Amino acid sequence: MMSTAATLVPASAAPTAAPIRAVGRIRSIDALRGLVILLMLVDHARESFFIHAQVSDPMNLETTSPALFFTRLSAHLCAPIFLALTGVGAWLYGNKQAQGANGAKSASDFLWKRGLFLVVLELTVVGFGWSFSFTPQIIYLQVIWAIGLSMIALAALVHLPRPALIVMGLVIVLGHNLLDPITIAAGQPGHVLWAVLHDRSLMDLPWGGQVRTSYPLLPWIGVAALGYAIGPWFVGEQRTRLRRLVLTGLCALALFVVLRAINVYGDPTPWAVQATPIQTVMSVLNLTKYPPSADFLLLTLGVGALVLAGLEKAPDRLVGLLAVFGAAPLFFYILHIYALHLLNLAALTAFGPNQGDGFAVPGVGWLWGLAAILAVPCWFACRWFAGVKRRSSHWWMRYL
Repeated sequence: MMSTAATLVPASAAPTAAPIRAVGRIRSIDALRGLVILLMLVDHARESFFIHAQVSDPMNLETTSPALFFTRLSAHLCAPIFLALTGVGAWLYGNKQAQGANGAKSASDFLWKRGLFLVVLELTVVGFGWSFSFTPQIIYLQVIWAIGLSMIALAALVHLPRPALIVMGLVIVLGHNLLDPITIAAGQPGHVLWAVLHDRSLMDLPWGGQVRTSYPLLPWIGVAALGYAIGPWFVGEQRTRLRRLVLTGLCALALFVVLRAINVYGDPTPWAVQATPIQTVMSVLNLTKYPPSADFLLLTLGVGALVLAGLEKAPDRLVGLLAVFGAAPLFFYILHIYALHLLNLAALTAFGPNQGDGFAVPGVGWLWGLAAILAVPCWFACRWFAGVKRRSSHWWMRYL
């Protein structure tokens, strides 16, 4: 989100010969993160300014236009790539802190601390940004929460030998849909744990509110683990890294095609031939995100690997522009949530409601335009914040 020697080093073992060299920020990783951040901005603009057109999971093809479908589909890249790059970034951080020796301990210490910080942030600053309420009826545990808990889990898993980490990640990513038939009703023993791990659910709180596990955790742990396992790819020569990224991406997409063609396992919702070719394509690509199915992860991570390989060779100007967003992802996330919410309230005040009690733009194209306009001031804000963080000597800045 790779020298041959780098891939032979277990995640938990210090090299005995030539150590893996420590590297700074890798611009292609920041650029990929920046690209999906912009797609996320479009999707969250939809949630703020097009909420009257509800999008279910998986999407309802009878009520979802192709424009809205593919807009939402593009945003499906965001969470898997965020989680995979979280793992990659953790390995690179540990490697840098350990100066190329055993980075697992450094990575583990950082992961659990920052993971805990992100969970607290989701329940406070992020949650308030979505609702503008200190006592919302429903608390949504979303992607920042999932990243935080995945980091805490990964803090323990990084001590595994790298082959074991890869196997575990693949088993979770490809096999977790075998758990789909398991459901535990509210009030039954294990309901809360299962809702957190795999079954998106509402849970009652003692004071009368509810909490929704929007991002069941188990599959995301697998994605983060695989991201950590490929961390060594990002030191060494670029050509080897590119070959591995392309091969990984193509294999993931090939397996996606095979599973989707068989149409038995890989996603709880099978596809079917529809009235028009475009609707049939939509049916094939209509995948379950909550929790992310094996097919969902194969498609999104496969595309992500290929895009990352492309960004390694992309023009410096494009990579540099995208990398500004990707170098300050948490800052951008908080900034854009508050900006969209405030903009929607301002539009509602200025123009009045035009969709029920809310204000909405006329069509999907407006969402892309709105996101493009908002991206400009956000770019300058991210560039400023990245500079502040880079120059700061405060220990807590690395958690932001």
